[in-house]
Amino acid sequence: MSTANPHQLHVYFLPMMAPGHTIPMIDIARQFARNGAKATIISTPLNASHFSQTIERDRKIGLEISISLIEFPCQEAGLPEGCENLSSITTPEMVRNFCRAMDLLQEPVEKLLRENHPDAIVAGLFFWWANDLAQKFNIPRLQFYGTGFFPMCLYHTLKEHKPHENVESECEEFVMPGLPDEVKLTRRQLSEETKDEDKSPFAEILRKIAASQSTSLGIIVNSFYELEPAYARHYREVIGRKAWHVGPVSLFNKSNVDKTHRGLEHLSSDDNCLSWLNSKKPNSVVYVCFGSMATFSAAQLLEIAKGLESSGQEFVWVVREKAKDKGKVNWLPDGFESRIQGRGLIINGWAPQVLILEHEAVGGFVTHCGWNSILEGVTAGVPMVTWPLSAEQFLNEKLVTEILKTGTPVGAQEWTRRTDDQKETITGDDIEKAVVKLMVGEEGERMRIRARELGDMAKRAVEKGGSSDADLKSLMEEIRNYHP
Repeated sequence: MSTANPHQLHVYFLPMMAPGHTIPMIDIARQFARNGAKATIISTPLNASHFSQTIERDRKIGLEISISLIEFPCQEAGLPEGCENLSSITTPEMVRNFCRAMDLLQEPVEKLLRENHPDAIVAGLFFWWANDLAQKFNIPRLQFYGTGFFPMCLYHTLKEHKPHENVESECEEFVMPGLPDEVKLTRRQLSEETKDEDKSPFAEILRKIAASQSTSLGIIVNSFYELEPAYARHYREVIGRKAWHVGPVSLFNKSNVDKTHRGLEHLSSDDNCLSWLNSKKPNSVVYVCFGSMATFSAAQLLEIAKGLESSGQEFVWVVREKAKDKGKVNWLPDGFESRIQGRGLIINGWAPQVLILEHEAVGGFVTHCGWNSILEGVTAGVPMVTWPLSAEQFLNEKLVTEILKTGTPVGAQEWTRRTDDQKETITGDDIEKAVVKLMVGEEGERMRIRARELGDMAKRAVEKGGSSDADLKSLMEEIRNYHP
């Protein structure tokens, strides 16, 4: 790596402590380093353990990238020891305490900035105070939220026009005004914070985040122009905010080692899944995974099992470890594992998602519509069964099923942080119909063709001279020329 530039950029990266935010920001930091910058990732000991080996591999090939550790204030914020990531949160009170802990990180981050004088700080959206620090040290603050232009445009419309206040019931559809396409939603598909921010226990921090958006230099978006061109233009030209699309950042991982360990370093590589896929025909397997945060009831897991079995399709199903009770799977139908022998594979815990989706045997993806998963599916050229749960996932579903036309909905209608027994249950019949529609017949094949086209566009976007490569270089130049 050459350091012959008159001034080598030094950029700090402060990712939100949640897998869906941290994983892509680490990829972005690594890409800054590959383009000649010095990148420093601010993290806590437990979170850093998930990606420290990846950073060390980069250092060994000459990249100037490192990790600066700060302690996560669990005790001061009222959290149990070791609760350093949102994936460990189990109650609303813990969410509030976690937000308090993130605010307490301001002082140690300020100390790092004072000691090392970086040229910019890229901070997760919830670190609203990063703007204050950036102004204090006369450097730009860039935001990273971990989602795309389409959902950000929809959020802005909901906040500005409040179309959800003009319907009489939770189930009545309303049209989102002023967007490039007609998009309809219901109140059931929105979080309580979105429906009425003032009544939210997080109202104050949401207002601070909104204020910080107007004073930051802009936002880095894990997307590519060709995926959502009308919404990239709408965000920049109509909403009027600076943004740089630099993705899909998962494509920055070139080696199988990086792809396998992306997001959770301490697990040993398990080749059983890939070996199993090697024995299958192209496009014959559906991959089922709901991300790192979703928790299903035993009743819902039972319906998923029924739906996958009755679909007749081969499948890989990733289930979080908490779905097991004392090592025993107690929610599967009687005789399920023997009946699916050779046809289905259940993985408990973490799976190398990028490698699985890239495998030629995988022809479909049942997903919760988290933005990282959407992009990884797009990049692999795989159509999707959409099953949104929370966050902005119902908005992402609209992009996949109605704008891109690379997916079919399973029928989820209700926003929820946890699919417990009191919430709606998606039936085995619903799951079977959606999976069969995706994997069998002409409509599924049309979605697959379109998905492959988007996958090709994604790969070209990050190549030299591609839209995302050009935006990344433009961003680095803007930081270099920044004058407050």
